[in-house]
Amino acid sequence: MTEPGSLHGAERKAILAHRTVWRWHFYAGLFCIPFVIILSLTGAAYLFKPQVEAFLDGSYDHLVLQGAPPSPEAQVKAALAAAPEGSRLRFYEVRRETDDATRVTLSTPDGPLIAFVHPEANVVLGLEREAERPMEVIKTIHGELLMGERGSILVELAAGWAVVMILTGLVLWFPSGGRGPGGIVWPRLSLGRRLAWRDLHAVTGFWVSGLALFLLLTGLPWTTVWSDAFKEVRRATGTLAASQEWSSGRKSEQVDAHAAHRALSGRPAEDAGPTVVSLDRMAASVRLMDLPPPVLIAPPATGGGWRASPVWTVRSETANRPHRVVLTLDPATGEVTGAETFADKHPIDQAIGYGIAAHEGQLFGLANQLLGLLAATGLVLLSVSGVVMWRRRGPAGVLGTPERLTNVNAARGVGLAILALGVFMPVLGASLILVALIEFLVLRRIPWVRTWLGLEPVR
Repeated sequence: MTEPGSLHGAERKAILAHRTVWRWHFYAGLFCIPFVIILSLTGAAYLFKPQVEAFLDGSYDHLVLQGAPPSPEAQVKAALAAAPEGSRLRFYEVRRETDDATRVTLSTPDGPLIAFVHPEANVVLGLEREAERPMEVIKTIHGELLMGERGSILVELAAGWAVVMILTGLVLWFPSGGRGPGGIVWPRLSLGRRLAWRDLHAVTGFWVSGLALFLLLTGLPWTTVWSDAFKEVRRATGTLAASQEWSSGRKSEQVDAHAAHRALSGRPAEDAGPTVVSLDRMAASVRLMDLPPPVLIAPPATGGGWRASPVWTVRSETANRPHRVVLTLDPATGEVTGAETFADKHPIDQAIGYGIAAHEGQLFGLANQLLGLLAATGLVLLSVSGVVMWRRRGPAGVLGTPERLTNVNAARGVGLAILALGVFMPVLGASLILVALIEFLVLRRIPWVRTWLGLEPVR
């Protein structure tokens, strides 16, 4: 390995810049690769939630019917009778197909419970805890690693370092003059195993980096620290909405859902009791609206209040968020008394809504899902090939920094970008400072570590 101390001028700066970029690329990969693989696999599975849940719930749908189904009120009472004591109606789902089992979501002491009610026989075909449904488990792993708020912070940290890994990787990949497209646009798999792994890593990064960065950044609204900080900024600038359709973790999801109900109804956000008034009329009116499914009817909030009539809330919870609608209905006539559409939202909420819908693969159909799958597969391939490539090419006793020089301006540019990211993502910023301090105060004072990492000695 060439020692930069024996060189002068631009060549020395280029070597030091390249070693720095490579070292931080190594740090990022060392920390985030296990998380990137977990997030990519769970994210890829969650992209196909509509298809997976349609398959899993297939036995409850397209049932053979012979007569008229009972009223929605009777179906809810059947669901409550099969549920634990103290359960209350949370949502009644208006199914687009009348021969599908009715979905009734109940609030119970142990969390939301979904009852599948036969639309004609009025018997409960199955009960499922919402949190135990396969796609909900995958969502929880993806967002919290089954660790609650601590897991959410860890995911946020991993996402930040994944961005660092991608940016530094692009600088290391940046082709030098005179090279053809081989190894840049497509891998040269016939030039030996070592070069093949290098090309596979570099070319994959070239094709999926943009998609991966988009997915990482649009996932931030679900995180804990970034989301809370963003809310405070919006509150300070007067752009914070009364309710939002994105949240940081399962606990926040429940809070935001109650806030949305309260904002439309002007009532305390409490669950309604088992007496369901006018649900038949509400369901009949909603069915005629042909809203994007799933369409959920929420009963009025209880606990007293100054309104003479209760307010029902109807929500189109379609995964394509720009098509979502929230309505309030008059209990006597079923007519719409209030509405909130995507166009009514603040531009910031609209931008985030588009980003989340694309992140979940639901903005523009199957093509969106396949692009997300491509990005997730690419991230896994990047992670695996990076580990294999480093293991194969690293010389003994050193980290294995490539000897080719890099563009110093590009290295400076990515350094400034990472500093800006540290401000934009507070958890990442704190970790960057910590790693830099450890490197400066500890690692470069240990001779063999300093040599292995290619750090400059203490002067």
